[in-house]
Amino acid sequence: MTTKTLTPAIATHPGEILLDEIIANNFSQIDFAKMIGFSRTQLNEIIKGKRNINADLALLLEKTLGIDAEYWMEAQKNYDLDKARIEAKNKQQLEAIEVWNVAKDFIPVTFYKKEKIITGNPLIDIQIVRDIYNVANLDQLAALRVQQAYVRFKKSTTLKYDVVNIMGWVKLVQFKAKEIVVPAFDHENKEQLVEELKTIILKNKEVLNKVQSKLKEHGIKLIYQTKGEKTPVDGVSFWSEGNPAIGMTLRHNRLDNFAFTLFHELGHIYEHLVNNNRAEFIDLDFKNEEEDYKNSTEEKQADAFAQNSLIPNQEWETFKKNIALKNNDYDIITIAKKWNIHPAIVRGRVCFTLNNYKNFSTIKNEIN
Repeated sequence: MTTKTLTPAIATHPGEILLDEIIANNFSQIDFAKMIGFSRTQLNEIIKGKRNINADLALLLEKTLGIDAEYWMEAQKNYDLDKARIEAKNKQQLEAIEVWNVAKDFIPVTFYKKEKIITGNPLIDIQIVRDIYNVANLDQLAALRVQQAYVRFKKSTTLKYDVVNIMGWVKLVQFKAKEIVVPAFDHENKEQLVEELKTIILKNKEVLNKVQSKLKEHGIKLIYQTKGEKTPVDGVSFWSEGNPAIGMTLRHNRLDNFAFTLFHELGHIYEHLVNNNRAEFIDLDFKNEEEDYKNSTEEKQADAFAQNSLIPNQEWETFKKNIALKNNDYDIITIAKKWNIHPAIVRGRVCFTLNNYKNFSTIKNEIN
């Protein structure tokens, strides 16, 4: 059995203990110095910690104060050890501060503090960041930004992106995903999972927990993680310890947005990740998305998966022929019942198609 030795804030020299004993026994420092054969200056040096207690002095103190010589030798040993530990800790702290001053430019410090991920103490936080980013040392953080998944954000000219914050969010989601244990994933159960998720969304009761539990049953990890500044992320999909995983920000408390993002990430899993367990797909708010990425084959396929899973393509094409005339609650609710899908999903698709989100509606779209 081992115990962790705590490093005290200060080391207590046995001279301080000696002063307390001299006072408690009603000695003056001059008289006590004479009694043990020391000069007052020598005694004063011991009291102030400038001179150590050796074996000879320990025996003299045993005779004059009645306190075992072993006690004084142990007190001196503890002081020496504590002093050495404090000096080593201070050295480590200084080194940690130097490393942190360089590394903090590659870490979303404000976001991590807000989420209580880091403590503010570089000596502790450096190890936390190593674990989250899965790097041996913080010098490797800079290299992560040139990975394919993040290069496109560096090229962006809009101030709405911050590659450090985006990478920090993704790495935090991936770190949390490692702690989640789920059964084996079987991509053959896709149709069953899609129908079960649509039923949960239709009922709209404890949706977030039920969707998370349902995905877990099917071997898919789901992490809900708030975002930081300049991080317009909707979701991310990737492999985690042999299972597919999804991270979502829930930036909007809208059922249609939640459903589309969820199925979009599932699209990446079933269309792309099943064939590439090293891929990583980071999806931003489509209004801020870079054109070359938004129009990529993978993104179009994920969009199509989400759209067709929520509303069958053939049914939608028939409905869309007179979509402008059917942009009202009655027609939307009627067709939603026929398709067995929540009317908020249909209305969201209609608004997106017409690029019109302003017309009044009584259809509830909040996530319950």
